[in-house]
Amino acid sequence: MTDAPEIETETGPLTPGLYILATPIGNLGDINRRGVAVLEACDGVACEDTRVTGKLLKHLGISKPLWRYDDHAGEKDRARLVASLADRVVVLASDAGTPLVSDPGYRLVRDAQAAGHYVTTLPGPSAPVAALTLSGLPNDRFLFAGFLPAKDKARADTLAELAGIPATLVFFDTAPRLLKSLAEIERQFPSREVAVARELTKKFEECRRGSAADLHTHYADHPPKGEIVLLIGPPVAEAASAEDADALLLEALQTQKASRAAAQVAKATGLDRKTLYARAMELRAK
Repeated sequence: MTDAPEIETETGPLTPGLYILATPIGNLGDINRRGVAVLEACDGVACEDTRVTGKLLKHLGISKPLWRYDDHAGEKDRARLVASLADRVVVLASDAGTPLVSDPGYRLVRDAQAAGHYVTTLPGPSAPVAALTLSGLPNDRFLFAGFLPAKDKARADTLAELAGIPATLVFFDTAPRLLKSLAEIERQFPSREVAVARELTKKFEECRRGSAADLHTHYADHPPKGEIVLLIGPPVAEAASAEDADALLLEALQTQKASRAAAQVAKATGLDRKTLYARAMELRAK
């Protein structure tokens, strides 16, 4: 049992520098208290869209200068922002979710750190993680791969490239492209579980899981709306043959006792541990 983490809050004047703030992905109530405290104390907010961030600040009753910093920001814009960190508290906020996840903000962070400025993060909402928790797919290992490409060949190539990774794959996708994405997933991974999470934390939040074929049929009849996270379960391991199991057991028995060898092979193959233990004892007796 581990000790409970210490609870810290922002107290006193903030250190000048860059504060990376995760913002709500839908429900404005998801902004955390620490984030609100930093917004109240900061000198300004660098954001993707001043209208979107302005709506959040208005909801919180906060008025601060807003500086646009998005995909189109050039090196001069970044240099001015980095220079301001010497004596200003600047918040970096995306339109929704955690900055730097599928956006170019990492360049600002790298330059700020290289210049010796204070950089910290204020963690919070993240659409990929929220979708993963709702999906019911294995989450001990996952790979977030950003947006699936819009063009058919690029989309197919991306899925083929990631096909063998033993982890749940997580993508952003758009409602108009979802059916094409599901059709390609059905072609490449007909036996893998898929989940579609959309409108996360909003009134019409939905997370639907099934085969790509089933989901394609559903969304063909019910055209989706809103922002989408698309998840593909990991490859399903083929059942090991008796010969394969024996080979693995014999190898494990070289260095381990029967019970441990059986447990190791059970974990690797998904076969029943008690059955493997009985077979390990037979092999050892021979």
